Amino acid sequence: MTNKVSKRLREARAKVEDRLYEPLEALTLLKETATAKFPESAEAHIRLGIDPKYTDQQLRTTVILPKGTGQTIRVAVIAKGEKVAEATAAGADIVGSEELIDDIQKGMMDFDVLIATPDVMPQVAKLGRQLGPRGLMPSPKGGTVTFDLPQAISEFKAGKLEFRADKTGIVHVMFGKASFSAEDLLVNLKALQECIDRNRPTGAKGRYWRTVAVAATMGPAIRIDVNALRDLKMTEAA
Repeated sequence: MTNKVSKRLREARAKVEDRLYEPLEALTLLKETATAKFPESAEAHIRLGIDPKYTDQQLRTTVILPKGTGQTIRVAVIAKGEKVAEATAAGADIVGSEELIDDIQKGMMDFDVLIATPDVMPQVAKLGRQLGPRGLMPSPKGGTVTFDLPQAISEFKAGKLEFRADKTGIVHVMFGKASFSAEDLLVNLKALQECIDRNRPTGAKGRYWRTVAVAATMGPAIRIDVNALRDLKMTEAA
């Protein structure tokens, strides 16, 4: 049985040519193809020349998007002692200790980011089954295991994202909303590209960047000229 393609998606696909687009041109087209009945996100899908089954070819890091994510980020913090009050004062949406760990074990997932202080990580480790599949497990690499709660909370609420390459070496990451201007989307995409370059795994050999495509949540993929994106200077993207 073949899946029927909606008229909306057929019309959006018809706007996309089978070629590599300049970055700003692609993002302008992304906005044109965001025709769903809800506020769509802007997504990047980046295929890298890495094999994540090797530890020296894994990519997991964070990026601060200069123009924000366009989302209201709910931050939960697991801490104890005076750090609980510190997290609350810093603007965390959910704060707790053992009782929060119990709630998460029972299925409470009403947050987008989970931050933990290093001293509670032995207890947080038992949440792997709940948090792992959702990519919410706190990690030092992701900036979500720290004693500096005010800074971590403010950064994630302002537009910091954690991302990783999947097992096939592809990074899937949201870098804003389709309602952003094409120029603002470009600033965020450039920040993402520079972050991926800065964090190139030591074991990555040969051509690191393979393909880059952007799309609205329900829109068609638009391929970007990788070299044009990497050669772009921030003064041009700003």
